[in-house]
Amino acid sequence: MNTTKRREIFTRFRAANPRPTTELEYQTPFQLLIAVILSAQATDKSVNLATRKLFLVADTPEKILQLGETGLSPFIQRIGLFRTKTRNILATCQLLIEQYNGEVPRTRTELEKLPGVGRKTASVILNTAFGEPTIAVDTHIFRVANRIGIAPGKNVLEVERKLLKVVPDEFRHDAHHWLILHGRYICKARKPLCHQCLIVDLCEFKEKNLEGTASSLDMKQLT
Repeated sequence: MNTTKRREIFTRFRAANPRPTTELEYQTPFQLLIAVILSAQATDKSVNLATRKLFLVADTPEKILQLGETGLSPFIQRIGLFRTKTRNILATCQLLIEQYNGEVPRTRTELEKLPGVGRKTASVILNTAFGEPTIAVDTHIFRVANRIGIAPGKNVLEVERKLLKVVPDEFRHDAHHWLILHGRYICKARKPLCHQCLIVDLCEFKEKNLEGTASSLDMKQLT
């Protein structure tokens, strides 16, 4: 895919959604950190259902640590891998208190030292909480980047590096959110909704689901 196509893709994403953000609900960097840890192999909807109740009771490292495993588990037990996540969250809260005065660190190296925090989670925190132009590659973004041809790669790290290289600077901060939303609602895994896609004429996917697609003239008018 050439530079002109990439720029047009993000120009259209921006026009349709000028201020994209995460669908996880949070008020502070710490709340976002907990939500992202919980979101691994879980839906944002299920995480929000859990954190709405949890954060009313405990919304700081100190308060969550006071809950302990038996107190925290009931809030998140409907989320996948909740036992492991319970232990990771409590260990993370302990480290935040002991090493960072209860605050979420602002560097990738420090973030990735926290239990339950890998590269993707760190990238989300850096981008969404602290405004850095990182791109966190999850399954949606990995699929979209490869399928539409914007940044193909064999693994998430390769896709991330390519995206950081090819996405124009002006779009880099919001690229993560545009791509994940596109993958979640339009460019779905099993049956992409190409007939609803605002970049269908730019996408390089060879097996488009074009049933019901507007004419090229209509597409230009829509975008």
